[in-house]
This record gives sequence, structure tokens and C-alpha cells, in this order.
Amino acid sequence: MEFPVKEWLVDPLATEKSTEEIAKQLLGHKLIHETDSGVLSGWIVETEAYLGQVDAAAHSYQLRRTPRVSSMYKPSGTIYIYQMHTHNMLNIVTKEAENPQAILIRAVEPDQGIELMESNRLKNGIELTNGPGKLTKAFGITKAYDGGSIFVPPLYVDFSVKREPKSIEATKRVGIPNKGEWTDKLLRYFVANNAYVSSMKKSSVAHSWRM
Repeated sequence: MEFPVKEWLVDPLATEKSTEEIAKQLLGHKLIHETDSGVLSGWIVETEAYLGQVDAAAHSYQLRRTPRVSSMYKPSGTIYIYQMHTHNMLNIVTKEAENPQAILIRAVEPDQGIELMESNRLKNGIELTNGPGKLTKAFGITKAYDGGSIFVPPLYVDFSVKREPKSIEATKRVGIPNKGEWTDKLLRYFVANNAYVSSMKKSSVAHSWRM
């Protein structure tokens, strides 16, 4: 499936960029879900890179190919959603077709539709979207979006707006045991001191964006 090509000032998912670069670049862009109940949006504050064939933690390691991971083999910008413990995980494919690399969106800072998010999650405050399963439940994101395009509504990233992080930190990914060197690689990126980053201490300051 070929997706519409948009004219960006800077191509946000240019395939010559590394997945790690794109994972950092996504921080500060706005994730939007347009629903019949209203618009939900939030600023991306945490991502993880998965590097495909060579990455022992990736679903596409050694080019494993099953119906579950078929979206990872599609072109850059394809949405890949999988379920873990009943939670939907939102990923964005980053490379050309048949080069199955992707980025997991781990957390967002809510912007629009907070009351609707609270209704979806039965939570409020930081707990709304400070984790990959939490944000998809808050946003009402289902497996039905798997294989779609992150460039067009109803579920998309608005690359025309961006908040600049004061600082970006990198750590090892969350929940990746027993994968050798890939357990400890610094492939998780987040906006430093943003309270909505998963596992961030509640006392952390929220002044994480440049004015």
C-alpha cells in the first residue's frame, strides 16, 4: 500500500535517517487521534528504537515474519500495533519496505481532550499517559489502526508543530531482559524532567520544554 506523500520542510521519516535519529526527532511532535467523541492529542515525550534484523529485542529479529508483524515490513510511516498483556502498543515504521525497523511511542504529555482521556482511563494526572499501554487506552487506540498511515487522520502525528525539549536523555529500553548486548543498548529516548515519562519520579519538574 502506498501512502500519500506530503511536502515537509524536512522529511520527518526520511529513510536515510537512522531509526535512532528519528526516535529522538519525534520527541516534541504532537500525536493526534480524531474520534467521534472528540479530538485527543499529546506531545510525544518518550520513544524506543527497534532496529529490525540485527536487534534481538525486535519482533522482526533475523527477519522473522508472521501475520502479527507484517506491518513492520511496510514502508516508513506505517502504523504497527501489537498487544502485550491486553495493552495495545503503538509503533511507527521508520525504513523502506522490507527493512523492518520501528519506534515504540512510550509516553505523551496530554494536550487536547483530557476529560475524554480521563473517561477512557478512569485515571487522571500523570497516570493518564505515562506508559505505552496507558496512552493507547487514554487515546482510544485499537488494533484496527495496524497497517495504517501515521501521516493522515484519524490517527496521526502532526509534523508541522513541535515543542523543543530542553534536553533529551537516552537509557536502555524498558522490559528487555536476556537479549545480550541489546538489553543494555541506549535506545530509549525521553524529554528530560518531563513528568509524563514512564517511571519518572512524581517529584520531577515539568519545565522540560524550551520557551
